[in-house]
Amino acid sequence: MTTQTNNTQSKQSTTILVTSATGKTGHRVAERLTARGATVRAGSRTGATPFDWEAPETWAPALRGADAAYVAYYPDLAAPGAVEAMETFGRLAVEQGVRRLTLLSGRGEPEAVVAEEALRAAADGVELAVVRASFFAQNFSEGLLADGVAAGAVVFPAGDTAEPFIDADDLADVVVETLTADGHAGRVHELTGPRPVDFAEVAAEISRVSGRPVAYEPVSEADYAGLLTGFGLPAPEAAWLAGLFATLLDGHNASVTDGVKRVLGREPRSFRAFADTAWASEGA
Repeated sequence: MTTQTNNTQSKQSTTILVTSATGKTGHRVAERLTARGATVRAGSRTGATPFDWEAPETWAPALRGADAAYVAYYPDLAAPGAVEAMETFGRLAVEQGVRRLTLLSGRGEPEAVVAEEALRAAADGVELAVVRASFFAQNFSEGLLADGVAAGAVVFPAGDTAEPFIDADDLADVVVETLTADGHAGRVHELTGPRPVDFAEVAAEISRVSGRPVAYEPVSEADYAGLLTGFGLPAPEAAWLAGLFATLLDGHNASVTDGVKRVLGREPRSFRAFADTAWASEGA
């Protein structure tokens, strides 16, 4: 997309709601939009713009007067209740006059596709772009695996499967482009990193940069659910989450795409490059 197109659309869509604005992708999207001069409504449970996916009464006020919105559903578009949430959110977006939506979705998740279609149908007439992402590299540095990494172990039900991890900064750049430039309505952008990396290599890269040993410990889906329950997660939620991870990392998502390059005109950042930044201070 050209700079001229970006600037033109930014002037037209000056108010943008960012849902889950304190999350891994939300805060990155909000920061980038603000840097481009957009008026950003950072929607969160405790922020200036109240927004909670578990409190539908907060959705319409957050959408009111917005030109566009970044839709990052929590906990996942494949989760129970996501379809109904997307139907309601899409209807409210139409009622509030929102012109453009970008939806974060999961790559290779059939249930998430159903939720995508629910939003598309409910938000008929609104420009909708879908961004389907592979597993975030940042899950190891600021997400659910960060505590384990800090303790020296990556424990996960992934076997020896390789995953083309996407850098959340690359994803945020793509999301901002879809919100501020024309040409993305009706499109699905599937985003991955440049090559598949297995979890043993991930652990080795973190060890290399941080200067401390980090090992990968593969576990079964059932054992991982048990670990999550031990951390205080309710058993049904733990079983669902473990099952989701085991399904996503069964090998069907191991291929790479050119989604980042098609939108941004550059290659995505590798996991090695991400690690070099994320743990550089430890190894310094």
